[in-house]
Amino acid sequence: MKSNGSLVSEFIILGLSTRPELETPLFILFLIIYIVALIGNLIILILSIIDPGLDTPMYFFLGMLSFLDICCTSATLPKMLTGYVTKSKVIPYYGCVAQLFFFTWPMGVELLLLTVMAYDRYIAIGHPLRYSTIINRRICINIATTITVVGSLNSVTHTYCTFRLPYCDDNKINHFFCEIMPLLKLACGDTYINEIVVFTADFILGICCFLLTCISYVFIINTILKIRSAEGKRKAFSTCASHIIIVSMYYGAVIFTYIRPRSSLSLEKDKIVSALYAVFTPTLNPIIYSLRNKEVKEAFRRAVNRLVNLKHIKK
Repeated sequence: MKSNGSLVSEFIILGLSTRPELETPLFILFLIIYIVALIGNLIILILSIIDPGLDTPMYFFLGMLSFLDICCTSATLPKMLTGYVTKSKVIPYYGCVAQLFFFTWPMGVELLLLTVMAYDRYIAIGHPLRYSTIINRRICINIATTITVVGSLNSVTHTYCTFRLPYCDDNKINHFFCEIMPLLKLACGDTYINEIVVFTADFILGICCFLLTCISYVFIINTILKIRSAEGKRKAFSTCASHIIIVSMYYGAVIFTYIRPRSSLSLEKDKIVSALYAVFTPTLNPIIYSLRNKEVKEAFRRAVNRLVNLKHIKK
């Protein structure tokens, strides 16, 4: 028996589908997605660190976003893929605790980071001459530290509140990883406090961050409209278009999943929506940013050229 009164020592993760004939196609699909997510985000993370042309606050935050996306996908997909190979859907009790923590941590930090990135774009477009003094390296590090601490506190709170509950006979998680809402469905104790904690935390990190992001974009759009030339407007809009796409997908999925009463939960639908922000959005982030960004493409070309030249020198 666990110290919190739980009778279960392990959970069974049912996955996206209980149909055996879909296991191989799902394994292939999510293996490809995981590889693409890892490679894409690693490329952007490494480029943001080593390339002098990307030594700006925008790419500092983009590199941090890539790191968080790697953490997010790595918290969920390896266990899911291993389950398809071994045919075992069992996860130990404390393995589930760890998975919930290491999933909610990057999720919380990323919501804050997307808000910071919107403010960064506002300063870059609205106050270009003062940009380097308002958003400098020291400020970037302080912001990164602060949102990491806040995200960690959020994750610790969710993890503690979820696993302080007793889990009795039913240990089958109707999801593809240890998520808060499916776990609350299994708990045999009162989850009222948990629902308040979840709603409060996600209202602050979800709704409030979303509103702050929207406010930043109101100022951004207002600034862009004041630009006289069409080319100037196009360039200004292109600097934040990628961020708008990511924010729309990410916040839409997160708000749908968390900011609603428990009585309206549909875990089958939630599994699909969770896949959007936990798997597909982290995979699309580097693709959207790199395909739309000339500086990232040029940095990638420079890195490839350096590798090619290094090989020629060694020969």
